[in-house]
Amino acid sequence: MAGSLLLRAMNVLELLAECPHGLPLQDIADRLEIPKSGVHRLLAEFIQLGYVAQDEQSGRYLLTTRLMSLGFRLLGGSGILEVVQPVLNRLAQSCGELVRLAVVDNGRLPFVAKAQGARSGLRFDPDMGGEAALFCSASGMAWLASLPADEAIAHVVRQGFTQLEQRGARVPRTIAEVMHQVAETRRRGYACAIETWAAGMSSCAVAVAAPGSDRVGGVVSVAGPSVRLTEAAIEALIPELRQAAEELSAFAPLADYLESINPAPPRPASMR
Repeated sequence: MAGSLLLRAMNVLELLAECPHGLPLQDIADRLEIPKSGVHRLLAEFIQLGYVAQDEQSGRYLLTTRLMSLGFRLLGGSGILEVVQPVLNRLAQSCGELVRLAVVDNGRLPFVAKAQGARSGLRFDPDMGGEAALFCSASGMAWLASLPADEAIAHVVRQGFTQLEQRGARVPRTIAEVMHQVAETRRRGYACAIETWAAGMSSCAVAVAAPGSDRVGGVVSVAGPSVRLTEAAIEALIPELRQAAEELSAFAPLADYLESINPAPPRPASMR
C-alpha cells in the first residue's frame, strides 16, 4: 500500500485498532503492503510516543489506551455525552436492547455513545470505539439513504465489504444489493437490518438531522438478538426511535459538534 509516511503511519494505527490482541510485525507488513523494515521503524516511534506496546512473550504489537483517552477527552470536551446519554438510556430501558449513537465523520460512521437495555439472557453488546459497516448495518443504511446515489456508492466502495465471513446469512454482497437496501430504507423512512451485520443479530436505525436541515450528522440505532428483535418488534419501536432522533437533533451541543466535523460542501458560484 503506497502512500506518504503519515498515511502509512495512520494505516498502521487503524489496522492495530481492528486487532485488540495485536499483530506480529510480518503480518502488519503483509496486510499493509509496506516493507518490514519501514513498519518496524514506524512501530518503534509509536512505542516511544506511547501509542503502541510490544508484548514481550509473543512479540505482537498492540495499541495502548492513549488513542482511546484522546477520543474520550474530545467527546468530554464537546459536551455531547452529557446531553445525549439520558435520551439513549431512556430508549434502552424502554426497548430492552442496545441503543447506540453514531456520528458522521468524514465518510465514516463511528459509534460514540451507547446504552444497554438488556439485563439478562441474550445480549448484543460489542465493544465501543468501532464504526458501522456501511454495506450491512442499519446505521449505515440510514445514513446512505440521505445521500445521492453516487455519493453513497463511493462511501461503500471506499470502506469495502469488510469481514464477510463474520456476517449474517442475509448480508449484501454487491453494490446492487446494497443500493436495493438503501432504496428500501428511503421508502420506509428508517433502516432495518436482520441477519446482515452478524448471525443472529438484528438492528434498526433512524437518521439524526440538523435542526431545520436535511443534512444527516448522526444515526441512532437499536440492536439485539433476532429472536427478540423481529420485523414486527422493530416496526413497533420505530415511533420511539424517531422521537429519540428528533430529541437528539434538537440539542445544540450535538448539532454544533456534528456540523464542525462535517462542514457543508461549498456551494457552486452560480448559487451564491
